[in-house]
Amino acid sequence: MKDSPHLQNFPQLNAFHGKPGFISLIGHRGARGLMPENTIEGFEYILDNDIIAIEFDVLLTKDEIPVITHDFYLSKAITRNSEGNWLSKDGPRISDLTSSQLEMFDVGGVDKSSAYGRLYLEQAFLSDVRIPKLTDLLDLACLPKGQNLFLLLEIKSEPSVKKSTVIENIVFEIEKRSLSSRTVLHSFDWELLEECNRLAPNMPRSYLSQLPESLDDPYDKPSEEISPDFSSFNGSIPEAIEAAGGHLWCPYFKDLTADLVAEAHNLGLPVCTWTVNEIEDIDIATIFTPEELKKKLDVSNFRIIDTGIDHGSVTVVTKNNKFELTTLRKDIKTLEKMI
Repeated sequence: MKDSPHLQNFPQLNAFHGKPGFISLIGHRGARGLMPENTIEGFEYILDNDIIAIEFDVLLTKDEIPVITHDFYLSKAITRNSEGNWLSKDGPRISDLTSSQLEMFDVGGVDKSSAYGRLYLEQAFLSDVRIPKLTDLLDLACLPKGQNLFLLLEIKSEPSVKKSTVIENIVFEIEKRSLSSRTVLHSFDWELLEECNRLAPNMPRSYLSQLPESLDDPYDKPSEEISPDFSSFNGSIPEAIEAAGGHLWCPYFKDLTADLVAEAHNLGLPVCTWTVNEIEDIDIATIFTPEELKKKLDVSNFRIIDTGIDHGSVTVVTKNNKFELTTLRKDIKTLEKMI
């Protein structure tokens, strides 16, 4: 990647930008796989394990208090009522409840009999855990143990709430604690991000994207938020983000190819993909072409199988394991789909 002015102007982006040979650990919704998602307990777990970057979601309550929760409504899969029983159905919406009303509900675990809960069987089950206010996390970031924490703050775009109202309430709390230099504003709603540029030009903006054909992820319900018409970008989402003045591109991992990464990097645009949950979706990537990789592996006496050579992947067999390696390649099929 060429020298990016975005990384120089906003050093906090480095916490979410990968580098060759370096693995960045980012707590998604805190530590969703191990702790209740988007909770202070999960965020503290992150800090206790020396992870310095987290992603989380923010919505406004009826009384305009920013709270940390992913769904636009109370989810029956992770929410219990004051009697300790799972909600019988999803709802009500967060924007229809005051912050004090939200405190009646417990989000300290996941219903492991639900389809969503079966994805997180290792998640701890706690009690008396509340949906936190944004200020709870920001105050945690101000403590000595949180002084190196970087925040990827996803702003949820609730249609019934004015965009400027959402942003102003969030930005006020961030700036009040002098945390702008550790925060990245992040959203699927590109119009909302334009408003962020107007109201908070001192914080970088991260553009989320997911192509319509990829909206079948079993881990996340399709977004209710307003996303742009990607077909209007002449096949280039990176160029559209650069033209909008964005600082980071966060595409869904199934929509990403080596060509698109190279295009973004040539524009000086860092890339941070989301969200790879399955082991089979996590392969080993290399900067070599398929031919270069095969030559290097031949020297190492590994067995090589051209399982997906046309698509840039090679399977390498060792004595006890096999690994799929992704190489640099030009993904013609995906490129045609984008155009």
